[in-house]
Amino acid sequence: MTLPDVNELYGTDERCRVLLERLRWPEGVQCPRCKDTRVSRLKEYSRFECVGCEYQFTVTSGTIFHDSHLPLTRWFLAVLLLVEARKGMSAMQLKRTLWGQHKGSYKTAWYLFHRIRAAMKEADRPMLGGTVEMDETYVGGKMLGRGSKAARDAKEVVIGLRQRGGDVRFFHAEDAKSGTLAKYIKENLSADVEVLITDSFPAYKYAVGDVEHKTVNHLAKEYVRYEDGACITTNTVESAFSLLKRGIIGSWHKISAKHLPAYLAEMEFRFNRRKRSDLFIDTLRHMVTADPLTFEELTA
Repeated sequence: MTLPDVNELYGTDERCRVLLERLRWPEGVQCPRCKDTRVSRLKEYSRFECVGCEYQFTVTSGTIFHDSHLPLTRWFLAVLLLVEARKGMSAMQLKRTLWGQHKGSYKTAWYLFHRIRAAMKEADRPMLGGTVEMDETYVGGKMLGRGSKAARDAKEVVIGLRQRGGDVRFFHAEDAKSGTLAKYIKENLSADVEVLITDSFPAYKYAVGDVEHKTVNHLAKEYVRYEDGACITTNTVESAFSLLKRGIIGSWHKISAKHLPAYLAEMEFRFNRRKRSDLFIDTLRHMVTADPLTFEELTA
């Protein structure tokens, strides 16, 4: 999907609503309050009324779009810009792109992007299997001596898991202790995982439990080796970390610890669907089935 495609296919609010209606109710319109399928379309095209409970609603009621005063055409453009930006897009860049240098509000753009991220966060996360790589990284804060404990304490911990040839998982963690690592291993690795590959960080030894475990020793300048034809490396999860950090440094510039999970959810969602031709439509499908996110909740 390209910008000309979106403008041509969804250039009016009516066309946008037709698509959202199909995504939200693939088997026919249903009342969001009582789930009754006896629904009548009011003369005003965008509204429906439930025959059972007489509740009036639109296709955006009770979704991420709820109570938004922005035209749906503007929403659709924002979604495309976000999902097609490999390293992410800042709210300031969105403001300039959709409203121009001297129009629009940065707060509006920031809130709009966070609502899209909230829908991305609701995406299903299947368990990982086969060969899985795991690593930890540190983001944000000031560099107070590379590799030192003080440098790590000034930053936020991000745990990464990546299935070879499959999905990636990012988690904002309190620490990188063995108990924390064990929790993410237990919650995200399926029973048929073949091997878990990490670096030689000591905490992994006590976190893996009964999972087959292989390590590479980065301290000895070892980054890849081969055992019985198997490639032992953490390079693929580290490449995902690299893309994440490019987004933080090059696009978002500065993010708070509070909102870090939202940015991780965005990067994970886009990364795992980077080869899908329906990325734009799939994002809208999640947005029209996710719960609303008010500005008060976001900034609480």
